[in-house]
Amino acid sequence: MQAVIMAGGYGTRLRPLTNIIPKPMVPIIDQPVIEYIVKHLKKYGFNDIIITLGYKPQEIMSYLGDGSRYGVKIRYSVEDSPLGTAGSVKSVYDMLSKTFLVISGDSFTNVNLYEVAKYHATHPKAITMVVKELEDVKGFGVVKFDSDGDILSFVEKPEKSNEKFVNTGMYMIEKKILQNIPDGKFDFSRDLFPNILDEMKAYVMREYWSDIGTLSSYYLTNNEVALSPESFGISF
Repeated sequence: MQAVIMAGGYGTRLRPLTNIIPKPMVPIIDQPVIEYIVKHLKKYGFNDIIITLGYKPQEIMSYLGDGSRYGVKIRYSVEDSPLGTAGSVKSVYDMLSKTFLVISGDSFTNVNLYEVAKYHATHPKAITMVVKELEDVKGFGVVKFDSDGDILSFVEKPEKSNEKFVNTGMYMIEKKILQNIPDGKFDFSRDLFPNILDEMKAYVMREYWSDIGTLSSYYLTNNEVALSPESFGISF
């Protein structure tokens, strides 16, 4: 199976950590988060990995190489200028298989990706969005869906919301839906999803997930892993 890791952001909310290294290279205990993502993908059979890069790309390319030491194939696409989440995936259109996983390069999770892929295969929709229930949804894309998992509404970072499920930045995608994305800068959450809700299903994950997008979430995630490393397949 194939996966795309979106790893091109500047990580401004993680400064000063990201003044020197790109966000996907910040360590979770003893390894960069993107290395953990690659290992997690490998665990669930995602052996063909494409990484989209922007800020300090050489740091990631030099560290991961061609992926052979992880038992996977890694290819890279470096953006000359920011393309947004959807734009970055569209830019590697010719490298993509019919169905693939997209995951953010700042997602730290132990979600069972086999179950995500299996769920996606049970319905005809073009996108399965992995969602997570949170008490505080501030700063996240908020999702409303019915009992069948059909997504009814999606609002990116609303000021207030009564909903409790958020977009984790993980999606199973059918390549055909990328035809809705123009060349250039384009965002999944702001530009694409609100216009294709009828092509989307929600998969509710119960496992751990953090986007490590802020200093507080980053340090909390490290604390979580330090307390229970076996839950994430990590040994010190």
